[in-house]
Amino acid sequence: MPRSLPEDPLIRSLVIHARRAQMTRRGVLAGATAGASALALAACAPTGVTKLTPGTDVSSTDKSMVWANWPAYMDTVDATGAHPTLDAFTKSTGIKVDYREDVDDNNSYYAKVKDQLALGKDIGADTVCLTDWMVSRWIRFGYTQTLDHSKIPNIKNLNPSLLNIDYDKGRHQSLPWQGGFAGICWNKQEFPNGFTSVSEMFKEPKLKGRVGVLSEMRDTIGLIMLEQGVDIAGNFTDSQFQAALAVLKQNIDDGVIRNVKGNSYLDDLKNGDTLAAICWSGDITLINGSNGDKWTFAIPDAGGTLWNDNFLVPIGATHKANAEAIMNWYYDPQIAAQVAAYVNYITPVVGAKEAAVAIDPALADNNLIFPDAATLKKAFVFRTLTPAQEQSYGSAFQSVLLGA
Repeated sequence: MPRSLPEDPLIRSLVIHARRAQMTRRGVLAGATAGASALALAACAPTGVTKLTPGTDVSSTDKSMVWANWPAYMDTVDATGAHPTLDAFTKSTGIKVDYREDVDDNNSYYAKVKDQLALGKDIGADTVCLTDWMVSRWIRFGYTQTLDHSKIPNIKNLNPSLLNIDYDKGRHQSLPWQGGFAGICWNKQEFPNGFTSVSEMFKEPKLKGRVGVLSEMRDTIGLIMLEQGVDIAGNFTDSQFQAALAVLKQNIDDGVIRNVKGNSYLDDLKNGDTLAAICWSGDITLINGSNGDKWTFAIPDAGGTLWNDNFLVPIGATHKANAEAIMNWYYDPQIAAQVAAYVNYITPVVGAKEAAVAIDPALADNNLIFPDAATLKKAFVFRTLTPAQEQSYGSAFQSVLLGA
């Protein structure tokens, strides 16, 4: 049975071309390396581009905006598809929000908009929520607009530990939306005893061809590196990264790993194509609620990754003040608690835990939303890579994904 195509559009097109040409696997991998290297060049700063000019803000006359986000990341009434907190925002401010679940993977979304960004053009979204490392890239390239904190007074509720991160000290270009863990999950009806590590999943005979992993390099490789005893938050070496990559490649080549995907990995869990996966924490609670209580999420004994997805305003966006208004709205502890109760990710808003008690006292004890010290001790932030490392590691990772 042919393996599923990778999610990344560049690598996907390369695979299709290779299959049509009936290339040998060695030839495909050689081509993939070239294609992946081209993709990884996106990590390098654009050349010959002058400083970009922010789009003209028309918020005062146009009470609308577009918000691009990941799937399953907003409170939703399943029967109607309505988003109660968004509807309340529109009622309160008069600003109509076109909410789009456009982000399946950081790289694939960036690939769609990078040419427009490089020209300072409007990408069709006034705010986008992306993961730390990708936000760092956008800021480095000058692809974001500077936030006006005076229009986001609720920024005072930001968890202080998230204020002065290395890529945006003082949070002038970005603001956290939700945080979470990458860990492992499995179908507990099939595997009632569960797993404590990624390698256990890879070695389980009944899981051959039924394991999914994430196309987010820092999560998939990060979990493997942690099991190999590597400090992913510290100054790990190229050889340590390559050792983890070799494990991923071996399990792809051996047919253990079925798919490498972004957020669409959830479809494979729901339809039974995969029975275990490297996954994101809140997703499992969500699909358990809508598809039967079938899955268990756990942070591996060796540790999981910890990350944040963040609001940013793209350089060409034309509704900046409206985007700042929605950031301010979701930094109200009452609103943040409503979202957290649905998505089961870590809220960055101080006071949300107390507000959650009024919704459901059990929420305050949920370590996926309000992690305690013991949980956080098992979670590690994959360190910020240099542009050269981002290029070389990304190229190597994408080359391996060709076999997925």
